[in-house]
Amino acid sequence: MFNATTDSYYSRFFQMRIDDLHREGRYRIFADLERIVGKYPKAIYRSDNGKEKEVTIWCSNDYLGMGHHQKVIDAVCEGVKKCGAGAGGTRNISGTTHYHVELEKELADLHGKEAGLLFSSGYVSNESALSTLAKLLPDCVIFSDAMNHASMIDGIRKSKCEKYIFRHNDTSHLRELLNSVERCRPKIIAFESVYSMDGDIAPMEEFCDIAKEFGAMTYLDEVHAVGMYGKRGGGIAEELGLMDKIDVIEGTLGKAFGLMGGYITSTKAIVDVVRSYASGFIFTTALPPSVLSGALASVRHLKSSNKERQKHQERAARLKEILTERGINIMKTKTHIVPVMIGDPRLCKKASDDLLEHFNIYVQPINYPTVPRGTERLRLTPSPFHSDEDMFALADALAQVLPTTQMLTGTKQAA
Repeated sequence: MFNATTDSYYSRFFQMRIDDLHREGRYRIFADLERIVGKYPKAIYRSDNGKEKEVTIWCSNDYLGMGHHQKVIDAVCEGVKKCGAGAGGTRNISGTTHYHVELEKELADLHGKEAGLLFSSGYVSNESALSTLAKLLPDCVIFSDAMNHASMIDGIRKSKCEKYIFRHNDTSHLRELLNSVERCRPKIIAFESVYSMDGDIAPMEEFCDIAKEFGAMTYLDEVHAVGMYGKRGGGIAEELGLMDKIDVIEGTLGKAFGLMGGYITSTKAIVDVVRSYASGFIFTTALPPSVLSGALASVRHLKSSNKERQKHQERAARLKEILTERGINIMKTKTHIVPVMIGDPRLCKKASDDLLEHFNIYVQPINYPTVPRGTERLRLTPSPFHSDEDMFALADALAQVLPTTQMLTGTKQAA
């Protein structure tokens, strides 16, 4: 039991750390949003004073709006009615439902792999799989792209293996680092397909060729590409015909598929060893049947339907066109990610606040540590359901907001 003096010290210490975030302009505020079925991307925003208003969301990871698709909603309801609210335990202790079994088969098929394994989130799937595989391989060395997600970084750290960070998407640097390590040692090359903050794509074919040359495993994070790219939504690896060259493909159910959860797909042996050794999998309560039922419907739908992907790509291209014509400084990307560079955390937060307060537009500011200091931005994610009217309203609002937040800062960053 802490005495008053000690308790006060701890509270003051932690409050100082929060004060630091406020001073740096990095304190995160969660918007109180209520999404509206049938009106995506509209939502009800509730301010601290209790007032409500309808806003347009421009930063959702529900890229295709599948969280509102009628097939998915019906499947979620069916899962609750058939099996109840929760799974009832960990996967090992009564928590494996038939939905788990069916969805893991569907995901393995989606990526052309022998087996799949579900996790509570994409973060946990990366952390658990990478740490487990690297820890079990004797004298393993990991080569990680400098822009890899925090979940991959944490998994690599947790493995306590020797690691090398290669410059982002730099095949020459990767080769140089691989040449510095004994050929006989087990190696893992870890990278993403679509990088969610810059919207760029990894040189995956080159990475695969290098991995084969040096006898390395390839570990690919496809979270921002599954459902979105490829004939059946298998991601960039499917689109480029490289799935058979990737040893482990990791993905999420929480973005294009519209629900929550993460997964890996690979050979039966690799999936089984993660299932059997990964503490992040073993000791976590299983995902509820309602979520899995909805995810199963979403995955199956997007395997056979291309209209969502086609409409999404058209809308993303249209947004870039409108913003460029309006003089809004955006990073040029080949993907659905549209970053508006600002370059200062306080200015980024002010732009976000002004958009919400004056224009009923919600875009979360992206600050450090999500992106490097000095590259703060607004990250726009158009959906198939954003209309031209929504886009012109956004462009007009940005044109008014960004000059007051030194738009030229963003121009320097993008140059």
